[in-house]
Amino acid sequence: MKQNMRGLTCAILSISLLTVMAGAAMAPALGAIKEHFADCSPMTVQLIVSLPALFIILTTFLFRPLCRLMRTRTMALSGLALYVAAGAGAFFVDSIGLLLVLRALLGISVGLIMPLSTGLLAFYFPPEEQGRLMGLSAAMNQMGGVVATLLAGVLAAVEWRYAFLVYLAGLVAAVLVAVLLPNERLASRNSRLKVSTLIRFHPSVTAMLFIMLLFFVYPTNFALTAHEQGVGTLATTLIMVGLDVVAFVVGLVFGWLMRHLPRQMKYVAPLFFLGGYAVLAFVPGMGGMVLGSALIGLANGAGVPYVNTIASIKGGRDAAVTVMPLISAALYLGQFLSPLVVGPLARAIGGTEAPYLVAMSLAVLFLIQVFLTRRHHALPPA
Repeated sequence: MKQNMRGLTCAILSISLLTVMAGAAMAPALGAIKEHFADCSPMTVQLIVSLPALFIILTTFLFRPLCRLMRTRTMALSGLALYVAAGAGAFFVDSIGLLLVLRALLGISVGLIMPLSTGLLAFYFPPEEQGRLMGLSAAMNQMGGVVATLLAGVLAAVEWRYAFLVYLAGLVAAVLVAVLLPNERLASRNSRLKVSTLIRFHPSVTAMLFIMLLFFVYPTNFALTAHEQGVGTLATTLIMVGLDVVAFVVGLVFGWLMRHLPRQMKYVAPLFFLGGYAVLAFVPGMGGMVLGSALIGLANGAGVPYVNTIASIKGGRDAAVTVMPLISAALYLGQFLSPLVVGPLARAIGGTEAPYLVAMSLAVLFLIQVFLTRRHHALPPA
């Protein structure tokens, strides 16, 4: 039985490795893609990164009805098949229109598997294990982002099409899911998404939106800040990868943190986001950039699994078809809205540090939201 649970854990965590690759992994290849499609506007090319998020959001709202039609393994394998076909299929196209269609289909595939990557942990494992497992899920997500981004950059140096071959990693997850994941039905008669359900889970959904709004201020502005301070491209890349490594380590120890610091964990994300962006705004030089990046990595590495853990415990076994699709939608909505919200406000303020000042303001609002809506949450005793 223990061996079966380990295999089940591996299958679920393999999905977590893939979800972050939907958009951000292609960022290193955008320059080569823009050069190839020279007649297209920069905004059209940027849709290669941002378009999947929109379709992920739309698909997560269809997740519960689909769970009434398909069982877990069928749903996961369908999503992974589409993930590989749409992701790696871009290797064979030479039309920006068709490429964007495939990116939209990729978003649909992630919308199918993203709620499973966390919801299945709530479905199969007791509450006392969910802090550790949600931390591992977040850590795998970070690892997938680091590996996929670096690999896509290397492959894009050969030719832009090769970057899309990173999505073949979905084949490994598909094998694990086919062999190790039971084919059960998630949706129960009592798992309908009602207004009362939305009200019940709004603290977690809002918190995830804040986390993504705040975190994506960093990748959209940090490289520019580093360049203006005379930091080279290699050093900038290493600092940004270092942030993901910090978040990965936090995910690995998250279960321990929830056990020993349960009252403090709810404040970690807003306070460390506030501190990280304050350092980036007011402490110039390499030291400030490294420290600020590390603090933001800590905030993201603790914030995402905390929200997922609390939501999954409150949602129980039905979390996969009630709260987790909402959490997934909030996550990608935050990614999509972050530059649209922060950019105009930063331009109104003016100055290189303006995006970080806006982020500090958002972090204060996040802290207030946590204080007003979060009661004390601790994991049940093991």
